[in-house]
Amino acid sequence: MTNERFSAGGTGKRDMWETIMRFTPATLALAALLATVSSVGVSQRPDSQITPLSLEWLAKGNAARAAGSLQEANDAYESALAVDPRNRKAFIALAEVARLQGLQGKALRLYDGALTLDPADMDALGGTVQALAEKGAIAKAREALSKVKTLCRGPCPQVAQLETMIDKRAAPQAALSAKDVTPAPTVVPTQQP
Repeated sequence: MTNERFSAGGTGKRDMWETIMRFTPATLALAALLATVSSVGVSQRPDSQITPLSLEWLAKGNAARAAGSLQEANDAYESALAVDPRNRKAFIALAEVARLQGLQGKALRLYDGALTLDPADMDALGGTVQALAEKGAIAKAREALSKVKTLCRGPCPQVAQLETMIDKRAAPQAALSAKDVTPAPTVVPTQQP
């Protein structure tokens, strides 16, 4: 039967090429997907495998911050991230320095970098809530706080602290918005001569 197929004008070769051409794009796409997925797992390292030099820079930054030198701490934390961009603690420490300097937007970007590495990092989520509240984005701070609440199993003192901080920030904002309401101007009709 197979001999008849090949001898009948080469339709067997045509069927074989048609099958190959039909499945080649799907096979290549599947191979690319598997290569991408496997490389993501290889590139992620746990905190215990952070480069020691990055940890040294992190310690220098912590010492400078404790001494009150925020610029030195900032430089050391940036060096820690340059050595090993997987150092989540350096992202968080750098974000805290940015918050202390009044740079809440920069702090939010840095907390986001830490959350990219570990979406369940409670320190980064808590810092995000604080930075949003300090920035005046109370609604977004409450949204971020709800993420903290869902990740926190059982009683969390951090949640209560963040809630009181948001409430403290929200009260002056509500008072300001009530004062900012301008009364409608009174229009006095003019007399025409």
